[in-house]
Amino acid sequence: MIGLGNERPLLAAQGLSKWYGRQLGCRDISFQVHEGEVLAVVGESGSGKSTLLQLLSTQLEPSAGRICYCMRDGITRDLAALSEAERRFLFRTDWGYVHQDPPLGLRMAVSAGANVGERLMAVGWRNYRRIRTTAVDWLDRVEIDSRRIDETPRTYSGGMRQRLQIARNLVTNPRLVFMDEPTGGLDVSVQARLLDLLRGIVAELGLAAVVVTHDLAVARLLSHRIMVMKGGEVIESGLTDQVLDDPREPYTQLLVSSVLPP
Repeated sequence: MIGLGNERPLLAAQGLSKWYGRQLGCRDISFQVHEGEVLAVVGESGSGKSTLLQLLSTQLEPSAGRICYCMRDGITRDLAALSEAERRFLFRTDWGYVHQDPPLGLRMAVSAGANVGERLMAVGWRNYRRIRTTAVDWLDRVEIDSRRIDETPRTYSGGMRQRLQIARNLVTNPRLVFMDEPTGGLDVSVQARLLDLLRGIVAELGLAAVVVTHDLAVARLLSHRIMVMKGGEVIESGLTDQVLDDPREPYTQLLVSSVLPP
């Protein structure tokens, strides 16, 4: 256990690296995320950003380095030292994970209400009426007609599935949410609506989030800080507007010029 002082971060990566045999996933990455802060990790396909997200969320084991997390009791612990049961508990209570492909984060054969309600039951809720009322409220918050609460996600559009996945993850008020290309694969108009929704909910709940995206517009709209990855390494980081408006690295300049008007 590690004490980091009064300004301790919620999540801290220290010298984080991942190798797949001789192939590099990511190398020597260090950063911190504080409560209420949204960090965007951007880069082209193969830059290592998805590997980093899987490491942070304990889905992959690092080859080197460590990840520390400040628990609700104020004690910062090395995630590698947690038991499997403790990691599962974190995912039920403190963490959420929004997948790019919504079926990976939903149970497609059960109702929308059950998808939201299962998360509540996992943290100890047992009153059916209260669970259903809360599920209805969250469907409304993510702009899904609550009259469709008993339908399965199979009947939903891609955008509705993604909004349902967000409701399922946020209903228990987690402290940290991992998002993997949350608007990927959606039509532009659906993306814009989802981004507005996400920005509002994240700000309202004061969530910390790590958002992986190749879309700099998503990073600008959602994040406070940004890290740019290339070839498995972080090559530039800083406040989002500062990095996107005045990038230092030629690679970042190329990314910005390719998607944003001069």
